Amino acid sequence: MITACVWGTGNIGQLAIRAVDAHPRLALSSVLVHGPDKVGRDAGDLGNVGRALGVAATDDIDAVLATRPQAIIYAASGDIRPDEALADIVRALGTGAVVVTPALYALYDQRNAPPEMRDPVLAAIAEGGGSLFVSGVDPGWGNDVLPLLVSGLGSTVDVVRCQEIFDYSTYDQPDSVRYLVGMGQPMDYDAPMLAATVPTMVWGGQVRLIARGLEVELDEIRETVERLPLDETVSTASMGEFEKGTQGAVRFEVQGIVGGEPLIVVEHVTRIHPSCAPHWPTPPDGDGAHRVIIEGDPRIEVTVEATDKAGNRAAGGNATAVGRLVGAIEWLIEAGPGLYDALDVPLRPATGKLGAATTAQEGVTA
Repeated sequence: MITACVWGTGNIGQLAIRAVDAHPRLALSSVLVHGPDKVGRDAGDLGNVGRALGVAATDDIDAVLATRPQAIIYAASGDIRPDEALADIVRALGTGAVVVTPALYALYDQRNAPPEMRDPVLAAIAEGGGSLFVSGVDPGWGNDVLPLLVSGLGSTVDVVRCQEIFDYSTYDQPDSVRYLVGMGQPMDYDAPMLAATVPTMVWGGQVRLIARGLEVELDEIRETVERLPLDETVSTASMGEFEKGTQGAVRFEVQGIVGGEPLIVVEHVTRIHPSCAPHWPTPPDGDGAHRVIIEGDPRIEVTVEATDKAGNRAAGGNATAVGRLVGAIEWLIEAGPGLYDALDVPLRPATGKLGAATTAQEGVTA
């Protein structure tokens, strides 16, 4: 069994606890938390597993790292604390652990990451013998391995388009939705996530990964951003009211230009309510989906809808990101020390997991 630590117990960390618990070859050895109210609580409680796991959460980073877990799922946020997240990850790599995380966007395409981020990671790997894989859903498998896999079904490929289409009122991060993305803010509000160069910083690596997988050279990467206001005040179940005239929908593209044309496109269509921007792309049903469209011969369209047990698509998408990361741990251990990206790390079948949840539940009820 591979000993694994989950570092952080927010949206991603809770899912990581469940994923490690469900994995037939991983053993949860520790859980690191930041809030004093979580210290001492059982991991099963923090992860909403439905039973005690016998692992008490702690905020003692030194003590946990001294136990040398073989794998660390770093689930703490890097959105508004990238320097702190990088420092934590470098520290973990120094112990020789395999580290997987969605936290650092610049390292999704690690070959083109800025030296101030890449160099300390490589130094820690060289010194400690660990490895790092940074990925997620979008950015992540929804715009790296999935479009490349689907492109292989075409005789010709003219354009690759990856879409995330979501109702953000279902996303359990109100501050990010209101202040990073700007939903519910005046139309002259400067949302940090929509500022010039930021979409490319986050999703440009995915465009470059697709280009590398297709063996094409990019002329450049461009951005487009559109924002629309709400026609009426709307009320949402989880985030309260959003007033008429404030930002209600955002559509942006990060475009990989090949031969002067946008041939690789990562597109986001984000709403706070379905009534806003109905003429923009919509999911087939429900609150959201990820979609890959291959324009060519034949035209191929694949839509993925991931839903958690409560019916939430945003949480379902997060769960697939965790599945991708936790599922990579065995491969990373076998591969040895290194800094890896999505084109290096295969997406493996869920070997040993089929029917495992049913079997475990039967064991509990018996």
